[in-house]
Amino acid sequence: MTKPPIGRKLGQKVKSGKLKASSRRWLERHINDPYVQRAKLEGYRARAAFKLLEIDEKHQILKGARRIIDLGAAPGSWSQIAAKVTNSTDEDVRVAAIDFLEMAPLPGVKILQLDFLDDDAPRQLIEAIGGTPDLVVSDMAAPTTGHHRTDHLRTMHLCEVAAYFAIEVLGPGGHFLAKTFQGGTEKELLDMLKRHFKQVIHVKPGASRQESVEMFLLAKGFKGRQADVSDPRDESAEYVDEREGWSEDHGR
Repeated sequence: MTKPPIGRKLGQKVKSGKLKASSRRWLERHINDPYVQRAKLEGYRARAAFKLLEIDEKHQILKGARRIIDLGAAPGSWSQIAAKVTNSTDEDVRVAAIDFLEMAPLPGVKILQLDFLDDDAPRQLIEAIGGTPDLVVSDMAAPTTGHHRTDHLRTMHLCEVAAYFAIEVLGPGGHFLAKTFQGGTEKELLDMLKRHFKQVIHVKPGASRQESVEMFLLAKGFKGRQADVSDPRDESAEYVDEREGWSEDHGR
């Protein structure tokens, strides 16, 4: 199991100075986070790398991937992993990353500073990797407003758009992974993913902070776009909720 080693001494305090109490608490939590320390030690741009690595450790979604698209990629830790597993190089780019935020260059990664909701974004992503992706990952989340329901709906919209994009571009057997928030994934989205993938899983990796409402929706084994989404006979996908420790076989 992927676990963060203890690097420097934990429990460090931040002098108050001119910082607000909430800012000081966030900074203390950040510098004492073992995943943050491990990311620095291993050269990853963010602690988020270990969320993907932990999910892959159990579900093997990176194995055999030849081309990967990374949505909401900044600052780029998932793209770092993607470039490594695909053997992507600047001469043979197999990873495309997109974010409206600026990202520092990464070897083997075509970076698009562009809003994924831009009409031309899908075309540019596919052109960037020169073929069909085996994996689409999305760590997109809408900027928070402080209103829980609004933030949830906005991020769920990004998750849905990413899911429809994955169904349009993935090759048979491909996988889709996306961030979502606790509070209920829309039934229509789950039903759509079950029709197009062999297994749909809700997962919260250990690297996600326990107090965080984020979780991840993983759809494995893309069955192909030829599947009739209105065909009631094609409801055989297994649904697994790893947060609660139970699973359910639908339609069997």
